[in-house]
Amino acid sequence: MQSFYIHTKVTAGARKESFKNKTKDHFEISVKEKAENNMANGRVLELVAEHFEVPVNKVRIINGHHHPSKLLIVES
Repeated sequence: MQSFYIHTKVTAGARKESFKNKTKDHFEISVKEKAENNMANGRVLELVAEHFEVPVNKVRIINGHHHPSKLLIVES
């Protein structure tokens, strides 16, 4: 099993969802969900899992649960 880390900058409560690849391991993600009750983080995990074509339970937030900048691990 191979794992890798990615860095994200998340904008919660955006009008439009977007997923932009800045470099191979840096992404800018905008989600409609607000940063309340872990809703935005949940949607970020879904978008990352969809992008890398892995199940959602294979993506975890390592650092930055309460901050726009997050470190995630993707297991494949």
